[in-house]
Amino acid sequence: MKLAIHHTKGSFSERWINYCRDNAVPYTLVDCYRNDIIEQLKDCDALLWHWHHGDYKAVRFARQLTYSLEAAGIKVFPDSKTAWHFDDKVGQKYLAEALQMPLVPSYVFYSKEEAHVWANTTTYPKVFKLRGGAGASNVKLVRSASDADRLINKAFGRGFAARDRFNRFRDALWRLKRDRNRAAFFGLFKGIGRIFLPTVYENMQGREKGYVYFQEFMPDNNYDTRIIVINGKAFAIRRYNREGDFRASGSGLIGFDKKLFDERMVRISFDLANKMQAQSLALDFIYDQQQQPLIVEMSYGFMMPVYDPCTGYWDQQLNWHEGAFNPQQFMVEGLIDQIVQQKPAFS
Repeated sequence: MKLAIHHTKGSFSERWINYCRDNAVPYTLVDCYRNDIIEQLKDCDALLWHWHHGDYKAVRFARQLTYSLEAAGIKVFPDSKTAWHFDDKVGQKYLAEALQMPLVPSYVFYSKEEAHVWANTTTYPKVFKLRGGAGASNVKLVRSASDADRLINKAFGRGFAARDRFNRFRDALWRLKRDRNRAAFFGLFKGIGRIFLPTVYENMQGREKGYVYFQEFMPDNNYDTRIIVINGKAFAIRRYNREGDFRASGSGLIGFDKKLFDERMVRISFDLANKMQAQSLALDFIYDQQQQPLIVEMSYGFMMPVYDPCTGYWDQQLNWHEGAFNPQQFMVEGLIDQIVQQKPAFS
């Protein structure tokens, strides 16, 4: 058995490499961006590549490479069942509905006329989102039909930049007020620059247009809960809203105590991960007005340092395992199990 790892500084690959070294697991480093990536993998049983939605090159071909390797019998992390919906909120809507999971009621339109009819007959507020983006970017609270109509006209007209530059600036300003450190100070200057200079990602991705996507607004949620399931283990954080904002994602205000978490959300997360056969599944939850958990969005990846203070994890029987752990270890172990068993491993 031999693993191939695409290494990117600051990604999961740093801990994958350390795990392989510490446990004498044979591995080699590969470069997925090279033309000969298939040749690089000729003597490998699996590929691990933590690709990111903000990497326009990876977005162009990561899924296609994954499908191709799976067709040849090579295991991949993340595999197609884990990552096809990554950074695609519209795809996540269809998936959650098809699997009858409790998603926040969501609406997508591919016709300007149908969208306007809906906007002028529904209730408000609603939440507008682009299909891509993380950390609460590309998310707006829509308070009236006239606000919705303006967004619909733009969606079927000029479209939206792949990144909301003014929102990024506001986020940078908020972090400066919260952290008051050098990193936040330089982040603000970077945010100012991004107002005038688009990123390479924006230039390469083009504008989002030709559809419009809304979700119901769920009031009285001062935080959301992120549950992550990997290889039969689940862990969680609570993310509190920014002051004066309905969004929690990207706030950096986080709780870790086990007492904060609703085990109904953990059960739902295990259930969906098993139905999807997902190697890694991250779900964001809020509550409806009857205090029932609802899924907002899903992903396969997450920021590593944020979860290091987690105090333990649940197994599939909801037994709690106290103490520090390494989620990236779970990923490698799950992939090795798949190689050994030569069949898809349920989370």
